[in-house]
Amino acid sequence: MTTGIFRIGACALVLAAGAGAWAQEESTNRVGANTDWSVFVEGDPKECWAVSQPKETVNTRDGRVVAVRRGDILMFVTWRPAANVKGEVAFTGGYPFAPGSTVTLDVGGTKFELPVDGEWAYPASPEEDAKIIAAMKQGAQAVVVGRSSRGTTTTDTFSLLGFTASVEDAAARCAQ
Repeated sequence: MTTGIFRIGACALVLAAGAGAWAQEESTNRVGANTDWSVFVEGDPKECWAVSQPKETVNTRDGRVVAVRRGDILMFVTWRPAANVKGEVAFTGGYPFAPGSTVTLDVGGTKFELPVDGEWAYPASPEEDAKIIAAMKQGAQAVVVGRSSRGTTTTDTFSLLGFTASVEDAAARCAQ
């Protein structure tokens, strides 16, 4: 797993920029939209990312649906040319994940386990990032299941309509 201050810090900057821009109808750094996914670009150092919010969210505790307060729930694929990062997948569930847990990402029956770090979940390696992106390009939806530090299980369903176009657009905008 390639977590650490750099990866978390960079993604936190992406979240801050992406979430703020996401909430605005028109943003200066939103450069594209493809159905359910959007593309953003920030400069100095240049970063490009595709991002989406879930279409459906279900929160359960002890087998019962519960209402919980969560922050932004987002799935990212990011490029940072200066750091030689190409297609890094990240998920933020809007709450602190249970320490030592993993998040399960299911794309068309292909499951991936993402280690967690605070409110973030990432694939364990760049090779895993590539496998996830390939699966998402072929899939119709991605289902992310996580467990909060308070014991709530969350299931977030993301549409993959527009994923391929957005990921390819972001990659092209940050090509080295």
